[in-house]
Amino acid sequence: MVNRDRAVVLGGGMAGLVAAKVLAESFREVLLVDRDTLTGVTDPRRGVPQGAHAHGLLAKGQEVLEGMFPGLTQELADAGIPTGDLGTNLRWYFNGKRLRWASTGLKVVSATRPELEGAVRNRVRALPNVTFLENRSIQDLVVTQDRAQITGVTLDGGEELAADLVVDATGRGSRTPAWLEELGYARPEEEKVKIGLSYTTCHYRLRQNVLGEDMAILCVATPENPRGAFFSRLGDRYLLSLTGMLGDQAPTDPEGHLAFVKSLPVPDIYEAVHDAELLDERVAFRFPASIRRHYEHLDRFPRGLLVVGDALCSFNPVYGQGMTVAALEGLTLRAHLVGGGLPDAKAFFADAAQVIDAPWAMSSGGDLSWPGVEGYRPPEVLMANAYMDRLRVAAQQDGAITGAFMRAAGLIDPVTDLMRPSMAVRVYRNSRPKAVV
Repeated sequence: MVNRDRAVVLGGGMAGLVAAKVLAESFREVLLVDRDTLTGVTDPRRGVPQGAHAHGLLAKGQEVLEGMFPGLTQELADAGIPTGDLGTNLRWYFNGKRLRWASTGLKVVSATRPELEGAVRNRVRALPNVTFLENRSIQDLVVTQDRAQITGVTLDGGEELAADLVVDATGRGSRTPAWLEELGYARPEEEKVKIGLSYTTCHYRLRQNVLGEDMAILCVATPENPRGAFFSRLGDRYLLSLTGMLGDQAPTDPEGHLAFVKSLPVPDIYEAVHDAELLDERVAFRFPASIRRHYEHLDRFPRGLLVVGDALCSFNPVYGQGMTVAALEGLTLRAHLVGGGLPDAKAFFADAAQVIDAPWAMSSGGDLSWPGVEGYRPPEVLMANAYMDRLRVAAQQDGAITGAFMRAAGLIDPVTDLMRPSMAVRVYRNSRPKAVV
């Protein structure tokens, strides 16, 4: 019988927290190691450079986290964090045109990344068999003499942590590919989509509540209107994250920043902030490429090691898929712990790949609609992008299309539901050019 005495999780972000929660159900002890301070942190962490910017938890992610941590959604609402319906309390704009209002029944929480991560962290930290090792750096893996089994990790100062299972949740900078190479294994092949994305974020206090009961204005960047924005109500503050693609970036100086805001195809945002009180410095962040590592294609992999979260696949953040996929990978990990023993890495990676496939196809395919993004565009990608362009036009007229789009984008329903004959007919009827009389 393989021991389930101790699991070690590398990384205290959302993927690591979810993994620790699931492992705590099967292991006597779970140690979570992170180079940052975790306890009592309410601001963006150094290890999460995108933490200051707008974040989205898709509807499916909200559902999964609520299942893992019952009452989490209400807990966030009780803390004063705005909640609402994905289709009625968010104003969605594509090419400056608002999608038709639609009730989806899908709850969304307008929490910042530190707020959401902090709430989940507190739940995990309260588990009696989970211990956080903060401000500690991971140096290396510990391996058996035949290099077939990972038996722990080495921390800064040479301290060795023995483990029956090590889970790498250290993000897109994961060292597992290099560690594998050092141990005589192949590195996983990497799939990259270079997008040159930028975020520039700050917070305001406005003269008045310009959103009413709504939670946010989402001005989604498109090839026709390549500048985007997320403008969210956070209690008595408002967060503004401006996005640029392919090297474009909103300036951080006052004049340049406001000029960028004014160039957006949705003028409501400029009208709200041009004379508002700026509460902090404008912070910029660059995201050069989405990266997917295909561990499922490896023929050999050491026992006692798994990889999750952004270390497995790092998505374009504008689609808001990362935290949700990490939560779904947690369910996959739970399934592979059923029946005793340790998860088989090859089987786990194969199932995790199925979790990743649909959101990766959605985001990478959408990115390839930008002519400046490098990459092969097979006919099915060109057809899907053309259809989605028409669908978003049709959703300006038909709330049922908006609702279906939100359910697919939220990973509640498969994206293929948007191509059903009945939906395709609605899309065609509502996206035809108006006849000139």
